[in-house]
Amino acid sequence: MTRMVQIEAPCKINLHLRVLPPRPDGYHGIQSIFQRISLADTVQIDRCYPEGLCKLECEAMDLPQDNTITRAVSLFRSVTGVAEGLRITLTKRVPAGAGLGGGSSDAAATLLGLNRLFDERLSLAELERLALAIGSDVPFFLGSPAAIVTGRGECIESMPPRSDMWGVLIWPSCHSSTAQAYRLVDGWKDSRTDWPDVADLPGLYRAPVSRWSSFGNSFTAPLEAAFPVIADARRAIERAGAQYTAMSGSGSTVFGLFDSEAASETAVSRLSENWGYCVKFLLLAS
Repeated sequence: MTRMVQIEAPCKINLHLRVLPPRPDGYHGIQSIFQRISLADTVQIDRCYPEGLCKLECEAMDLPQDNTITRAVSLFRSVTGVAEGLRITLTKRVPAGAGLGGGSSDAAATLLGLNRLFDERLSLAELERLALAIGSDVPFFLGSPAAIVTGRGECIESMPPRSDMWGVLIWPSCHSSTAQAYRLVDGWKDSRTDWPDVADLPGLYRAPVSRWSSFGNSFTAPLEAAFPVIADARRAIERAGAQYTAMSGSGSTVFGLFDSEAASETAVSRLSENWGYCVKFLLLAS
């Protein structure tokens, strides 16, 4: 009997993110390109506690009692009947609340780990249903590393991922909640009229990065106005020679893409002098 599983939980960046006006149900529609990257948390699950008990440990941060991992455990138990006690150890490397989907990836990794640990053999479709009940972007972390994401984040069109670019990521240590970010977007006068059509996004994704000038992020302008340090970080990566820079999700993380590992390492060395959280990553192909 398997006693322990360990699952990597890679985060994502948004290469493009358009936020649409609020819908009648109160949600915002989005048009986005999600790409998983090599920066990852690790989720370890051990069968070692009395039935019904689940202990979650994370040295890097204090997690709220209700979090994406405990929700994943509860949902998995509700559909499988598994009640065995668990100890889950989260090794946190992805900054929380930074627009990288770290909590969502942790939840997806937990579902995958539980399915493997207890040999329940839930199908991908069944796991995706559980994932969607946790959060709209959690199902993405169960499938392809690259996808066009629409709806409120639940409509995922997988596509063959690129893995030909290295990146540098800066988290400027300021925090804006997702709810606050959407309020800022709603109050912002977006004058842009040349957003790419969603049908063109897969072709643009495969094109040379020089054609990505049509990409954007609706959150960038209002978030940079509210938190100028985000703009400072993005411009710092531009000056370091990135071919493409953007803010991920609703912030505050910014990233830049480079055509070689050596170029990204040079940039990290230079940027780390002024930015406390600055790491190198690779676009993931698997």
